[in-house]
Amino acid sequence: MTVRKAVIPAAGLGTRFLPASKAQPKEMIAVVDKPGIQYVVEEAVRAGLDDILIVTSRNKSSVEDHFDRSLELEHHLEEAGKDEQLAEARAIPDLAQIHYVRQKEPLGFGHAVFVARQHVGDEPFAVMVPDEIVPPPRDDEIDLMPKMLEVYERHGKSVVAVVEVPKEEAVAYGVVDPEWVEDRVARIKDMIEKPPLEEAPSNLASRGRYVFTPQIFGALERTAAGVGDEIQLTDGIRILAEEQGAYTYVFDGIIMDVGKKLDYLKATVELALRRDDLGEPFKSYLKELAPRLD
Repeated sequence: MTVRKAVIPAAGLGTRFLPASKAQPKEMIAVVDKPGIQYVVEEAVRAGLDDILIVTSRNKSSVEDHFDRSLELEHHLEEAGKDEQLAEARAIPDLAQIHYVRQKEPLGFGHAVFVARQHVGDEPFAVMVPDEIVPPPRDDEIDLMPKMLEVYERHGKSVVAVVEVPKEEAVAYGVVDPEWVEDRVARIKDMIEKPPLEEAPSNLASRGRYVFTPQIFGALERTAAGVGDEIQLTDGIRILAEEQGAYTYVFDGIIMDVGKKLDYLKATVELALRRDDLGEPFKSYLKELAPRLD
């Protein structure tokens, strides 16, 4: 079955971005000139995922407002003759068919995915974490989600995106134990959430992109609270891998983490440099700035 739905879990409190996230959702903090979550919606649309469910929580109505029309703003821009900005504002609500559901309690990442069950139904679907931005590919760069969908179509099993990290950094991620079946694709023998260094089965760390069969919901329903006393998606994937089989796709392209302050700053710089309208003047500024950094 073709994958058409994407779930974007955006219910977290965003405490790493306090005080900026005190009065606005972390997902709405601008990266260059658009909210981080918009990059992820655009990525989903690039991959043909045009039915999107955003999992929110209390005090996140601005996420819904952003993807809705603003007639007052549109009227103002039209009256002011700002045609380019008007077109951009009107394009946002037309990106995809976007739905919303609330995670009423902060019970973990796995639970945030589980609350999408009614909307997803018996279809395969993607999960896309808004803390991770995969920019539109340039030149010979690979777009991650279309590759993952290819692996899903080929094997008919769930797919987890992983990247190679230094072994000492693997302790911060869900880490897979792989059995290689083709280039960049492995069957998941096991997966451990934030393992102690000596227990990490590899240096392949999951990075916020998944394609799931609907059986993940049954696995999550049977998943007990794990690390942090929360329902961990990794633990649900372990059950799924054992009962149905699951695969990884090893990605060596660009994934920008905007979930931590330093990584957010790096992502802002990299995305600005990739822009046709900002790249060259911003690069000139960085070159002027460089001598002052010594």
